Amino acid sequence: MNMNQCVWFEIYVEDMLRAKKFYEAVFQTTLVQIPSSELEMWSFPLVSAQSYGAHGALVKMEGIKSGGNSTVVYFHCEDCAIEAKRAERNDGKLLKEKFSIGENGFIALVFDTEGNAIGLHSR
Repeated sequence: MNMNQCVWFEIYVEDMLRAKKFYEAVFQTTLVQIPSSELEMWSFPLVSAQSYGAHGALVKMEGIKSGGNSTVVYFHCEDCAIEAKRAERNDGKLLKEKFSIGENGFIALVFDTEGNAIGLHSR
């Protein structure tokens, strides 16, 4: 297999406006709405299908609650400490500040405005 095994992720939210504002502020990006009659989805930008990393979206679906933290999605960062500080400034909560994971770089963990734990990774 010559492709990334993780090809998509979804972060379930209950307050889309609040969650969208949080992610756009922390990662300094603009999410794009994906049309759907069944649910509300806002996608993270896809640079190219050949770029490193998985593509995904914030999702609001009837009957699905946010939080619970059974899955942690890691976002690439130049310096994960910067995005961790942005998360706190945008109503998120710091779970674990930047720390070394040896030869694989550094990570920090935060809670978003919906109670989801997300990971921040940098080299």
